[in-house]
Amino acid sequence: MNKKIKTPEVEKLFKGILCLENVEECYDFFEDICTINELLSLSQRFDVASMLREKKTYLEIADKTGASTATISRVNRSLNYGNDGYDMVLERLKEQ
Repeated sequence: MNKKIKTPEVEKLFKGILCLENVEECYDFFEDICTINELLSLSQRFDVASMLREKKTYLEIADKTGASTATISRVNRSLNYGNDGYDMVLERLKEQ
């Protein structure tokens, strides 16, 4: 875990997110807390992670998502050397 983000403020934010009960509440909260571009960037990275796990090429991912190769590379690095957060969430979504 990255100790730079482990702060009381971040923990409070995460606990707040865990209080959300459905997708509509997520829309309301995240539209308030993020700019539209921030939210679209987050969703793009998540889409990129999903496509990388599906063994799509960088070119296919860039064409479908509009993500830059730098963004795709950064997500790929997180998938390979990060904390497995993407994989955990992608697996849980598959189970639903």
